[in-house]
Amino acid sequence: MRLSISNALGLAAVLLGTVLAGPAQAGDSHPFATAHYVIQVSEADPARWNLAMNNAQNLQNAYGPDKVEVVIVAYGPGLKMLLKKAKTAKRVESLSMGGVEFDACHNTMKHMAKKLGHMPAMNRAAKVVPGGVVRIGELEQKGYSYIKP
Repeated sequence: MRLSISNALGLAAVLLGTVLAGPAQAGDSHPFATAHYVIQVSEADPARWNLAMNNAQNLQNAYGPDKVEVVIVAYGPGLKMLLKKAKTAKRVESLSMGGVEFDACHNTMKHMAKKLGHMPAMNRAAKVVPGGVVRIGELEQKGYSYIKP
């Protein structure tokens, strides 16, 4: 198969753009976001979970869902917020469908698995990340504002 010069240049531009863009990262799901927030959930307190979700909803109301990126990171005792059968499960799924990202700490999941004898069943909206504290740090380094309700 022979490529014309214009086709070859077009292909090269696409490949170069892909290489320069790098891997997908937080922020890619909200390309027009002007504000970025990370909310920490690390307590086994349903009132705190709801406060964190209220914060996320309030941020979306203030900026507009396409203008703000909100990531809720749950770890330690707070990971229970993202369990499949948590009382907050439906609200987590609803906010997730509205653009809020929910990150679940894999380190905490492994610790829970030792006690349970199996990995905990997580809400389908939860995105598993290697470590909750690490995730928060990475997002702060990218300019995300930190909130701990």
